[in-house]
Amino acid sequence: MAAAAPTVTFADVREAAARLEGIAHRTPVLTSRTLNSLVGAEVFIKAENFQRIGAFKFRGAYNAAAQLPPDQLAKGIAAYSSGNHAQAVALAARELGTTAVILMPEDAPRSKREATAGYGAEVVTYDRYTQDRTALGHALAEDRGLALIPPYDHPHVIAGQGTAALELLEETGPLDALLVPVGGGGLIAGSATAATALHPGIRVIGVEPEAGDDTKRSLEAGTRVTVPVPRTIADGQALDTPGALTFPLNQRLVEAIALVSDAEIVTAMRFAFERLKIVLEPSGATPLAALLAGRIGDPPRRIGVIASGGNIDADRFAALTARPDRR
Repeated sequence: MAAAAPTVTFADVREAAARLEGIAHRTPVLTSRTLNSLVGAEVFIKAENFQRIGAFKFRGAYNAAAQLPPDQLAKGIAAYSSGNHAQAVALAARELGTTAVILMPEDAPRSKREATAGYGAEVVTYDRYTQDRTALGHALAEDRGLALIPPYDHPHVIAGQGTAALELLEETGPLDALLVPVGGGGLIAGSATAATALHPGIRVIGVEPEAGDDTKRSLEAGTRVTVPVPRTIADGQALDTPGALTFPLNQRLVEAIALVSDAEIVTAMRFAFERLKIVLEPSGATPLAALLAGRIGDPPRRIGVIASGGNIDADRFAALTARPDRR
């Protein structure tokens, strides 16, 4: 009989929070009267752009790396990522006194590649449109004897990511809904695990770019669906299939998936900069985009939003957010 797939519990998220105490930042929760007025609800934004490496990914990477056996940790860590998980694993390795080798797509944002190398990692590139990063990543780790920490399909990664929602709810108290960006599904799986344990009636809603609606299609089909590799400005969500571990968790805990266009993402990035005074990368802005564009229907009274990251270089941010008459 095949072994049951590992799962993630609220106790795992609590343990991750204790492990991350004093290591990860407890990021701020932002509010805006202007935003509340625009959407007709009270909105609380968990600003993970202020997390170490500029995104939530450090939570899961460190939680997973810190639990490796000492002999394996000493040999080093491998990962595959379009950028934020790459930086997170590189920094986690440095914090834990080991090395990291990261597989990144050739077209990953330059700022993310440079930051990953800046944390001390070796960067190996591949073509995301013609090569299978999962297979390449496993082969790389096996060839070099490294521990592979995947970006989302790992129970310790999922539990670590769930600490973002745990902190949010500890600060805000009960919320009616929680909006979370969806790529491979690790952040929303961990967040939903924490949120529904604390407040069983909460609605957990994921947000994907229109071009990469693999999780929405999969939830509707009742099985994992593969879509063409998305071409979207939300590079952190440019995935074609939900995770094997994250998908069943999200099937059970996530109410719905909202979709947003690249244009709506840009509008949210500009709003965050002009009215909230924060910089969000496209993937980090998708939940805010869904709110501003009315993609979740009539909003409930109190809404939490996880703004997952802010890793975007100044030139690209300026190019994306420039108004059409100024481009």
